[in-house]
Amino acid sequence: MSLSNLAIAKTDDLPIRHEGSVHSGKVRSVYWLTAEDSARIIEEQGYDVSPGTELAVMVISDRISAYEIIWQGEDGLMGVPGKGASLNATALHWFKEFEKAGLAGNHVLASPHPLVWIVQKAKPVMVEGIARQYITGSMWRGYERGERDICGIPLPEGLTNGGKLDELLITPSTKGILQGIPGVPEKDDVNVTRQQILDNYEAFAFHSPEDVDHYEKLLAEGFKIISDQADQADQLLVDTKFEFGYIPNASGDGYSMIYIDEVGTLDSSRYWDKPAYADGKIVENSKEMFRKFLCDSVPEADVLLNKERMDEREVLGTSFKVPTEALMATSELYKSTAEQLTGTAVPAIENARQEILDALSAYGIVE
Repeated sequence: MSLSNLAIAKTDDLPIRHEGSVHSGKVRSVYWLTAEDSARIIEEQGYDVSPGTELAVMVISDRISAYEIIWQGEDGLMGVPGKGASLNATALHWFKEFEKAGLAGNHVLASPHPLVWIVQKAKPVMVEGIARQYITGSMWRGYERGERDICGIPLPEGLTNGGKLDELLITPSTKGILQGIPGVPEKDDVNVTRQQILDNYEAFAFHSPEDVDHYEKLLAEGFKIISDQADQADQLLVDTKFEFGYIPNASGDGYSMIYIDEVGTLDSSRYWDKPAYADGKIVENSKEMFRKFLCDSVPEADVLLNKERMDEREVLGTSFKVPTEALMATSELYKSTAEQLTGTAVPAIENARQEILDALSAYGIVE
């Protein structure tokens, strides 16, 4: 029996008029619109953006990635049903909360369908801002190996896996491959220190050293907003990743730093069940649950955990098929946790491709 219609995995072949290649990331496809369509839509929709701003249609899929691999399922199910709608709903909720709190804007101008965003182009900062309130995951694995600092921050003796840290740690990593920065390997996603960013702020695409302080402030204050609201929903925010970019101000007087990509989702953040943690147990309510399933299910977990075995991991990504029940359990987790965090039901998707095109027809870009 084919289950392929339950999840939308391919999103880079929609008949949307665009310029250049469609950029297809791990879960989203981005269609950059022509200058003419961007200008027309900005005027028709009344978007408060700088003249000449480039717009894109960003379509989220139900694909699931972990350990740099996009995983395939059994029986034609190539994704997690409802995952894309859950992610978009969660990220939009936090974007709105951040704006309401006066932190910063974001790249999303409209969401005409639960799987679609209309976004404005931003120049990304080449740092992934990671904030950690508990020690777990890669940080714990390094600590267990005897590492006593992370991103130049000293760590005390006596920490235990899953323990709460005395303070929120900001542990940045590179976004993309950066060249010519002293002490920074030319690889994607490598840890860097605050001092390395300050000493080379232009190479990391910051406008000034003061903007390094500003991104840390937006990261810490955003973390607090999510953490406080999650706590009320019986969830602990363990760690999260934010990305930032610059846009020209609509008034033409300089630039503003905004949130881009997604924030506070189950893909970009770890959440733990609060009552279970109080009882001494860790119950994952994020993609970490799926990662744990993979480690428990593949022949050798080290292939997933060891970056030196990437060739073997890629082979595993094509040969291992995720059982249907694991994908459906992940679907329910994403949906239920998103609804707990946002207080709103995640919209159901019946016919993703047709619904997306119907929603975009009003913008005059469906071919």
